[in-house]
Amino acid sequence: MSAVRETKASTLKTPPQPKTAPRVISGRVVRAGTGGLSLRFQSRTVAVTALLFLALVVVIGITLTTGDFKLTVGEVVGALTGNGSGAADFVVNTLRMPRILTAVFVGAALGVSGAILQSLTRNSLGSPDIIGFTNGSAVGALIVIIVLRGSMTQIAIGALIGGLATALVVHLLLIGRGLQGFRLVVIGIGVSALLLAVNSYLITRATFQEAQEAQAWLIGSLGNRLWMHANTIGIALAVLLPPALLLSRRLSMVEMGDVTATALGVNVTRTRTILFIISVALAAFATAVTGPIAFIALAAPQVVRTLTRSSGPVLVSSALMGAFLLALSDLVVQRLFAPALLPVGTATGAVGGAYLIWLLITESRKSRA
Repeated sequence: MSAVRETKASTLKTPPQPKTAPRVISGRVVRAGTGGLSLRFQSRTVAVTALLFLALVVVIGITLTTGDFKLTVGEVVGALTGNGSGAADFVVNTLRMPRILTAVFVGAALGVSGAILQSLTRNSLGSPDIIGFTNGSAVGALIVIIVLRGSMTQIAIGALIGGLATALVVHLLLIGRGLQGFRLVVIGIGVSALLLAVNSYLITRATFQEAQEAQAWLIGSLGNRLWMHANTIGIALAVLLPPALLLSRRLSMVEMGDVTATALGVNVTRTRTILFIISVALAAFATAVTGPIAFIALAAPQVVRTLTRSSGPVLVSSALMGAFLLALSDLVVQRLFAPALLPVGTATGAVGGAYLIWLLITESRKSRA
């Protein structure tokens, strides 16, 4: 009895916690006040994201200062602020800056697109270039380029329509079977092969000059990219990325399963539909600007999950990883293979092919276990 009394007395003596003071739980969740407002973060994820940002800045700096016409950091800054010489201004603002910004924006779009799709399908092979959405976007863009001879805006619209149409076809083939499992990958590979045949047919119907341009575009290239290309993918990213980030927490719940997500108050059908459209749209606009660039959407989210050790999607880090991988690949093909004009898609395809082989072996071992 005396122990019970001492416990009650000590409890009564404990001063109440102030309601307005922030409360930290496990060092990762911060709650402010009693209104239910909270912020969850992981220190490892923050560190990886910061390092990726710094690495991307370094790659951008090297790209802008090196090449046939070498520049100092001061000359680059002067050109960007309008105080540079005529030659530096032309090299930075006309040749290099639009290209590197296009690489950064396209890589970020592909990274986020792959992260969303892999999370929705709960499959590490659920990537827009594997499932065929990228090739579908390429079909739509090629129709505008070869048949309609449209502008950059019309090419982007055609790529978006082609990507969404491909997503609809894949969805119809999977009705009643769900988005999970290797069935999606197998159907996506089949659809992708059919779309490649359509692309080849369109090229055969083009003139010699159009066929050359289309074939170079199908490999995936950042050559001769202007401000209109950077602006197109930049605007698409600015419009589509915020809603994806707002729905990222629901995406993590959907990844745990429909039953669990519904129990937690998530409208699974609406969340999946919105995020699915965002993923396809990001891949479509990226394809419209540079052509289909392989394996960035596949590899970036997987590498980020390995580095952050996160069980759910990490969209910001995936965007930075995609931007870093594509910018670095473009820098390599520009500097190591000069003066040859090697498309960046050849570099990502070569490295990504080896990564895909390793991923398939890993997934096969997991399925056997």
